Amino acid sequence: MQPFFKALDEKVGWLLNAVAFVTSLLVMGLMLFLILARYVFGWSLVGILELVMLAGMWLYMTGALIASRRHEHLVVDFLELQLRDARLKALHKTLVAVIVAVISACFVYWAMRMLAWGVQRPQHTPELSIPLWVSQAAIMVASIGCFCYALRDVWQGGAELRAARSGYSPAREES
Repeated sequence: MQPFFKALDEKVGWLLNAVAFVTSLLVMGLMLFLILARYVFGWSLVGILELVMLAGMWLYMTGALIASRRHEHLVVDFLELQLRDARLKALHKTLVAVIVAVISACFVYWAMRMLAWGVQRPQHTPELSIPLWVSQAAIMVASIGCFCYALRDVWQGGAELRAARSGYSPAREES
């Protein structure tokens, strides 16, 4: 089953990178267009900032998912760096992953409530009438993705903990 998850992770990683690339281009291109239109050509365009903010929201949330996937999100690793025993390191990693999973589950719940509110009481942007749930969906997708990556980390931490108890290190096998 592990090759399946590895292939799935590679496909999800490719998709996240593609979304981040496209949204980066959109934010940059639309901002450049807005600046040129306003200050070079003297045009007054409405709604471009709404598109920039929408693309920016998806970019930020995709970036959070990419960081979570790569274990590059913010961490406080003072205690982790002090630990020398493999079992304590694995226990610490598992405990941190469980805490992150619980917090991520709360974010999933809150994002679901926010998205449901946005669908039940639809609001739109002032100029282009883009439904607000479109940007709220980015938060929902990111919260679910981060929760899934937190569960992955709990699983890996548990595997390292079992391996440390038996004296076997899965990290050595991957190298």
